[in-house]
Amino acid sequence: MNPFAKRDSHSRREIRTYKALTILSWLLVGITSIYYSYHAPHDDKYKGHNIWSQNSHHPTPFSLNNTIVGIYWIVLYILQAGYIWHLFSSNTDFVTAASNVGSHFILNNLLHFGFLMLWVRSRFWLAELLLVINFFNLSSLYLRHSKLPRFIHIPVVSGPLAWTFIGIFMTGAAMVNSRSLPARILANIAIWGILAYGLFFLVVFKDYTMGFALSILTAALGAHQFLVKSISLQWIFAFIIMALLFISTLAIAIPEAFGREFNFGRQGPGATEDRERAPLLEDN
Repeated sequence: MNPFAKRDSHSRREIRTYKALTILSWLLVGITSIYYSYHAPHDDKYKGHNIWSQNSHHPTPFSLNNTIVGIYWIVLYILQAGYIWHLFSSNTDFVTAASNVGSHFILNNLLHFGFLMLWVRSRFWLAELLLVINFFNLSSLYLRHSKLPRFIHIPVVSGPLAWTFIGIFMTGAAMVNSRSLPARILANIAIWGILAYGLFFLVVFKDYTMGFALSILTAALGAHQFLVKSISLQWIFAFIIMALLFISTLAIAIPEAFGREFNFGRQGPGATEDRERAPLLEDN
């Protein structure tokens, strides 16, 4: 049977399996992240570094600020613990929703674990491959499960997807050692893909969680680039993109908080779209 299939209900055995594998894979990533945040791999003396020191050993136009990214992941891990709680909820709707995305979440954790093991060992080509695979995994999850409760959507879908998208830029730049002038010019162009990607989710899905996540990660990009090279277009572009994403996100989030909906360039009674298209319908 297809473990990624969307179902109306799950057997007790399936739910027990999701509970066990979800917790184990979540702990695997958490423990690995904590360990390699402070230790370099002992099996690779010359190319191996801890997670954060790779920025200084392999500086690129897409290197990220350690502090901001660290806070991002700490918050995401805590929210993922909340997602796991949904598997133990007495509300069958929450259990079903959490179980439906369980396979994608477990696969995401395994791929992210593999990425961490390769990243600290400077195996950037293979690390990039795992990120691309995970990008398709999470994109499929996003498109196939568009009506998740908010506290499942954020830690399982939008948070990891935003990181994976930015991670592809970060790892790809390290992979090709992009420190030459032509590479930096290409990076100045490629960075605008972050704005296009974020606006896609804001306009099509009205998903402000993706907007906020991408804004934070773009801020991490701008902060690091400014600290390492104050005379550079990359950090200027990063902060411009962050501001545009943040303002656009607020334009979606604030009206929704007051029970209204923002429509880009449309007015009148026919402008209100069917709210079933939004991915954040159900709240806890």
